[in-house]
Amino acid sequence: MTRLWEADPTAAMKHRLGRSPEELGNTDNVDGCPDIWELDNGDIAVIGRDLTEAYAHRLPEGAAIAQDERLVVLPRNTMAAAKADIPDA
Repeated sequence: MTRLWEADPTAAMKHRLGRSPEELGNTDNVDGCPDIWELDNGDIAVIGRDLTEAYAHRLPEGAAIAQDERLVVLPRNTMAAAKADIPDA
């Protein structure tokens, strides 16, 4: 079965959306850096905590996680800081 969208593993990180994890106080540069990046093909890459197992059995109706997908959680301030960089359409 062909998917309507597929991630391109060759796409490069183009620029950060929002402020850096250091600016937001979300990292000590040792335990990871929650972050949001636009890729050069327009897709978005998210760096966050993998909580797939914690949410897999309690997803709301209409939500699904494929075998090759992960549910990633970000600090709220990371997403809020990126809001101005995310286009409306």
